[in-house]
Amino acid sequence: MKVALVHEHLAQDGGAEKVLRVFQNLYPEAPTYTLLYDKKEASPAFAGKDIRTSFIQRLPWGVKKYKWFLLLMPSAIESFDFSEFDVVLSSASAFAKGVITRPKTVHICYCHSPTRYLWSDTHSYVEELSYNRVIKKIIPYYLSRLRMWDTLAANRVDEFIANSQTIQKRIHKYYRRDSAVILPPVDTTNFSIAEKTGDYYLIGGRLVAYKRYDLAVRAFSKLGIPLKIFGEGPEYQKLREMAKPNIEFLGKVGGEDLKKLYSEAIAFIHPQEEDFGITAVEAMASGRPVIAYAAGGALETVVAGQTGVFFDDQEWEALADTVIRFKPEKFNPQAIKNHAFEYDTEKFKERIKKFVENTYLKYQEKIK
Repeated sequence: MKVALVHEHLAQDGGAEKVLRVFQNLYPEAPTYTLLYDKKEASPAFAGKDIRTSFIQRLPWGVKKYKWFLLLMPSAIESFDFSEFDVVLSSASAFAKGVITRPKTVHICYCHSPTRYLWSDTHSYVEELSYNRVIKKIIPYYLSRLRMWDTLAANRVDEFIANSQTIQKRIHKYYRRDSAVILPPVDTTNFSIAEKTGDYYLIGGRLVAYKRYDLAVRAFSKLGIPLKIFGEGPEYQKLREMAKPNIEFLGKVGGEDLKKLYSEAIAFIHPQEEDFGITAVEAMASGRPVIAYAAGGALETVVAGQTGVFFDDQEWEALADTVIRFKPEKFNPQAIKNHAFEYDTEKFKERIKKFVENTYLKYQEKIK
């Protein structure tokens, strides 16, 4: 069984890229096809891998300004030739699912989400763009064209895997396709429980608007309780400007420093609606409870009263009220960690491998 991997682009290091690294570990001989590869921005873990890029890689500014070439991406992803492969496993949140395969090649798509800016977040996406009014009026026309292509691309997939029940519902709504659910991998064994916790709450990840870090900054600025924020992103300066001195921005944190941050926090703050939410699971793998907005993947990973608590309104006042009432001593760190182990990387590998093998055998029977 000869396998090829497909990924949108290697220009950042987020949750989707963590999934791809596990796929590469599971299928070490499989090449990875991607629209473009920015070695400076991508994880060093991809160095030395068999990475095969599209023609966008060779365009002027194709790597650094790849978003300029949005309308070329469907053609770019369709340009890859998979005729030598038995199975194509794509990691998709936009274009990767649109590859064209031969009749005997099985295409399995691990879907992080139906393309957000085309479906669930399309209106907010246009509003948040930093363009003038004329361009903002033109953009929806092009999004409509991409939306039609996206629907056709979803029809090319033989089997979908959703990364959560939330995404399973979206796949059915927007693509009218069924899917299996296999939750993303988290290296839970790399995190440990601290002997003693600190005096701060923790939040972090990519500092982007939809993650609603502004709620935490506003709430903790009012409360005066220490909050540590790790990560980088376009919202960094805006958040710093609204933060009071009790809020500390740590920038990019990794390795042992990140593990220590998680394990010594009173609790982890999760104010966004995520498809899954890896940082919340990493916090639980460190034995720490999560204070989460009651929506999206958090409803699948956080158990109220056992591994964390929820707040129902996505407003800073609701978060502040929940923090005031929060009692960390009611939570058992070992029980929280045991729960997080359900999302461990090794379990993810087992589930993916079994799904791919069973799907391949099923389709081999069909084409006989």
